[in-house]
Amino acid sequence: MKILAIETSCDETGISVVEQQTDSSTITLLGNALASQIELHAQYGGVFPAMAKRAHAEKIIPLTIEALIEANLLTKESSTTGTEARAHIEELCTREQEMIEVLVDFFDTYKKPELDYIAVTVGPGLEPALWVGINTARVLGAIWNIPIIPINHMEGHVVTAAIEEQLTEITGTDQKQYIFKDLSFPLLSLLVSGGHTELVLAYSYGHYDKIGQTRDDAVGEAFDKVARMLGLPYPGGPAVSKLAATFRAKNSENFFTLPRPMLHSQDYDFSYSGIKTAALYTIRDLTEQNTRPLTEDEKMALAAAFEDAAIEVLVKKTIRAAEEYGVQTVIVGGGVAGNTYLKNQLTTHLKAWLPSVEVLFPAPWLATDNAVMIAMATVARIKVGTIQTTLPEDLKANGNLSLATD
Repeated sequence: MKILAIETSCDETGISVVEQQTDSSTITLLGNALASQIELHAQYGGVFPAMAKRAHAEKIIPLTIEALIEANLLTKESSTTGTEARAHIEELCTREQEMIEVLVDFFDTYKKPELDYIAVTVGPGLEPALWVGINTARVLGAIWNIPIIPINHMEGHVVTAAIEEQLTEITGTDQKQYIFKDLSFPLLSLLVSGGHTELVLAYSYGHYDKIGQTRDDAVGEAFDKVARMLGLPYPGGPAVSKLAATFRAKNSENFFTLPRPMLHSQDYDFSYSGIKTAALYTIRDLTEQNTRPLTEDEKMALAAAFEDAAIEVLVKKTIRAAEEYGVQTVIVGGGVAGNTYLKNQLTTHLKAWLPSVEVLFPAPWLATDNAVMIAMATVARIKVGTIQTTLPEDLKANGNLSLATD
């Protein structure tokens, strides 16, 4: 079983190819191509949807070629796209007119690869960006007559922490091999990124219940906004964390304290606009009072105060939810899963309060958006029999797609 996966939910264009033998639980990563738009958006301090869409449209076919060649699945074969096929491409690409000629040239140059499924992110995310991946999947599926599987982006983040890399026996290759960990369900997922802060119960792959979410800003978004306040580069999360770690290494008392909104609420929702606003007012009052910009020491202390507040809420609510629902595994996914302080604090406190509960984080390169996680989510769905294919014309982008399946 070979799967081509496509991811374009935000500012990463990802294409991957995985294979699972029918008589094996091992999944081989045959090909993987990824293009980041960080430099494109850094000058604006955030992602611009229209710019992200254009960048995806420019990169997606070259990356598809790269991943398929790496997987040894692409063979050149000169041909000519017929009038009917071209008309179908034009019909499916009404939103991406600039891609029509690129796609026609692709089909004229390469033979259909041996693929069983095409998986694509359909949400949540930026809809203009999502449509680029979806329309690419629609055309590839229609012209090659390959079933298409719509995948929830957040499910990909759940799955990446549930896989583990195996020592490969494939000689002369850099291909990675993975298996799914033997986990007891239900498990609890803390999903944290620039667009999401959620606590989700997973009863199996494909069956989820969202028990809490942010009511305003996501934690990753708050990191980025505080970073801009401190004059730090985009993406702001790593920059804030680096300053905070430098401050903690000094073992100095921090005279800044920021609020922990909803820390003691009886639900599992989050709110990060209050922490962000408190940081803004603290900076404003400090600079006006001293009639000067923040010093480097003040920036470090504020970064640590913000990270302390943001992470404490995540940790305490996750532990309380794990205890209430009696889970044996906590999975952390999303870009903020790469935050070292979150990993240390959640691991330490879980060990102290619920020592029998295991906490899993994805490999750092899998924490941010990529197509491997979409491919693995597809394998997981097939594994438990919850997969559903969709006709090309029925694929739709849903920027607010929920992971809950109630």
